[in-house]
Amino acid sequence: MLELYQFEGCPYCARVRETLDELGLDYAVRTVPRDRALRQRVEKVSGQRGVPVLVDPETKQVIVDSEAIVTWLRRHHAGRALSE
Repeated sequence: MLELYQFEGCPYCARVRETLDELGLDYAVRTVPRDRALRQRVEKVSGQRGVPVLVDPETKQVIVDSEAIVTWLRRHHAGRALSE
């Protein structure tokens, strides 16, 4: 299952959630602190502390930046949810 590291109120995170929902994908939300200095969990999975971060354990992909995540989701998962 996809994992989205994010915090509420982040417009970039909201964009990714909207795309995940639009594509009908199942995902787990990993809420992190708003304070970047407290995001050790994000840093552990992605090497940096910014959000959003999407982790796809199936393909072992870690994608950072909302634009890159949305592009990746559309390329790799657009027809998948409908065919399952």
